[in-house]
Amino acid sequence: MKLLRRDDRVALLVIDMVKDYFDPGHRLPITEPATKIIGPINDLADAVRASGGMVVFATDSFGRQDFIFTGRMKPHAICGTRGAEVIDELRRGPEDIWLPKPRFSAFFGTDLAGRLKKNRITVCAVAGIATHICVLTSALDALCNDFKAILVEDCTAAYPEFIHANTLDNYRRNPLQPLLEVAMSDALAADLEEMAASGQ
Repeated sequence: MKLLRRDDRVALLVIDMVKDYFDPGHRLPITEPATKIIGPINDLADAVRASGGMVVFATDSFGRQDFIFTGRMKPHAICGTRGAEVIDELRRGPEDIWLPKPRFSAFFGTDLAGRLKKNRITVCAVAGIATHICVLTSALDALCNDFKAILVEDCTAAYPEFIHANTLDNYRRNPLQPLLEVAMSDALAADLEEMAASGQ
């Protein structure tokens, strides 16, 4: 099944792949499943760039006294710290965008929607962590801003891993299709490569 139309332009939104979540000193349970998606994200990002699309690294960038830290969540990914930087293992091109975000969605409190529309983007492929929180809210906000959204199954992760699987299963068949899809990165890359070969 084709995921893209001939006139689509894709942005890959890579969510929250920041150093705090991969720091062995923090011993976070998300680290192991998140490490497995680095390679697939790099490969898909290469395909998006080759097609003339955009790659956006949208990352948590919180204040130390943020409201979200008044519950059970401990402070992390603090704005301006090393822990809020994109991990070195992800390949970044000079044309890529690093977009610090103040909350979960890549669209909340940022100028992302305007940047995408300026570049004639029609589809947001969403990758990163965690599937059921920041990835999902970014995908749903893409829809709210009139972009099609693809949850990229093998480029997203959560802990425990059944939460990742259950979240995606909830959206495999949904009334918004084909505006919201769940797909593997190789299927999306194949469509992108075909578009690039045809000069679209």
